[in-house]
Amino acid sequence: MRALVVHPGPHFSVADVHNGLVAGLLQQGCQVADFNLDARLDFYTSAYLKKNRRYLKAFDYEAACAVAAKGIESACYEFWPDLVVITSGFFVPPDLYRLMRSRGHHVVLWCTESPYEDDRQLLQAPYADTVILNDPINIDRFRGQNKRTFYIPHGYDPLIHHPGPPINELKSDFVFVGTGYQSRIDFFEKVDWASIDAKLAGNWGQVHDDSPLLPLLMHKRGECVDNADAADLYRSTRVSVNLYRKEAEHDAHVQGWAMSPREIELAACRTVFAREPRGEGDDVLSMLPTITEPAELGDVVRWFLDHDDQRESLAAEAAEAIADRTFAANAGRLLNLIDQ
Repeated sequence: MRALVVHPGPHFSVADVHNGLVAGLLQQGCQVADFNLDARLDFYTSAYLKKNRRYLKAFDYEAACAVAAKGIESACYEFWPDLVVITSGFFVPPDLYRLMRSRGHHVVLWCTESPYEDDRQLLQAPYADTVILNDPINIDRFRGQNKRTFYIPHGYDPLIHHPGPPINELKSDFVFVGTGYQSRIDFFEKVDWASIDAKLAGNWGQVHDDSPLLPLLMHKRGECVDNADAADLYRSTRVSVNLYRKEAEHDAHVQGWAMSPREIELAACRTVFAREPRGEGDDVLSMLPTITEPAELGDVVRWFLDHDDQRESLAAEAAEAIADRTFAANAGRLLNLIDQ
């Protein structure tokens, strides 16, 4: 099978899903073309024209996105794929879905932002042949728009997420890698970090100068961490945590059920972590401790720091529980759904 896999645009987070699907489809024996929508967006949004000794933006943002996505047509009709996988899809216009489907390409929309962005993702769902969700909590709503909607869990890449020795300069008692949403800032500011060598990495641009979290940041506040570097941090720490974003939790549609990619990746790296309760995590990772309050996190971290054997044993159990959730397996699940 020939597969064209369209990059989501952003260089972090959802890009990891795209990269994983490219590798997974290759492992499933597909011939894969990787469409670099990210680089095209960068080019067209930063292009300037010289006019009368002045430099002017060549495109406004909307036009730049349209021109960048237009290249998918060329890729389709040079490569002529059987399958087009669009990760996230926020930069792909509806008319392009219609065109590709009319030419016989099976178009998959791989939604990465459930349940938080399901209202936006629902607008895209009717245009695809198949829709994949990363959380099934709203699957009935999606099937009202597209009957061929399915849940496939988050995956990991064994070449990146695997056990291994720590890197000395990255060692810590505790590390959290992720976006510094205000809900997470509020939570971590209330944790008692005394006697814990704690580190935070990811985009923490909202942390104020007077925040007690500022000394914990491993880099400049607005910087991000790619997946390979995050895995190094996981292997170099002793304990971590998964905190779900809360910014939209007042909406019943965003009460998630599925585990986050962070939980899968931490477990694959054999890093023990505390987790907030959630349906899928309660089923799959019931061996790990749950927390709901900042004080509980400090207590859990200190307990694990004093109990090396139990920490290693639970980390091994968690790794075994998610062992089959690789991107190659997810690509196989997708191909089976298309065959059906």
